[in-house]
Amino acid sequence: MFTGIVTDLGEVIALRQEGDLRARIATAYPIETVDIGASIACDGVCLTVIETGTEPRNWFDVQISAESLSKTNIGGGGWHPGKRVNLERALRVGDELGGHIVSGHVDGVAEILSAVPEGDSTRFTFRVPDHLAGFIAPKGSVALNGTSLTVNEVDGATFGVNIIPHTKAVTTWGTARPGDAVNIEIDTLARYVARLRDWAGK
Repeated sequence: MFTGIVTDLGEVIALRQEGDLRARIATAYPIETVDIGASIACDGVCLTVIETGTEPRNWFDVQISAESLSKTNIGGGGWHPGKRVNLERALRVGDELGGHIVSGHVDGVAEILSAVPEGDSTRFTFRVPDHLAGFIAPKGSVALNGTSLTVNEVDGATFGVNIIPHTKAVTTWGTARPGDAVNIEIDTLARYVARLRDWAGK
């Protein structure tokens, strides 16, 4: 479980196909504190650490299944050596819940339509797949590339958020551009409300 508060800006330094896709990610986390089997959200995708090392800098390896590749922006060249990724370690009991509850189970991929300065912030507009549009609500929460954000407005399958300078400085949002594909995880509460509605209608 995560909160959508990014705590490190990692970098993909190697990719290898060996059944599943194996990725090596450089990190500023003290590597002695990263356990084998630990969960780390990488651009919002919950992945399991399978190996760690310190040369030439701190890194951890993860395996990425075909299911994850089909639901996220990792496949199709989305991840490549040099790609920067938002990282968040799993929530521990007693940690501050600064964002919202995020599972790391990505629902699909959204496209950035525009990025327009608005005061000191930047207003990003996204298009989501039609089957996810009904889960996005004004003033609700959404996780985009692992970042907990508040929805400003919704218009059909498009919605907007404001990203403040601090968030742009410590995450990949500082280099995000229109046309980019981003991982989206809808709010867990919205998912269960929809499930209850569908069940009650049977």
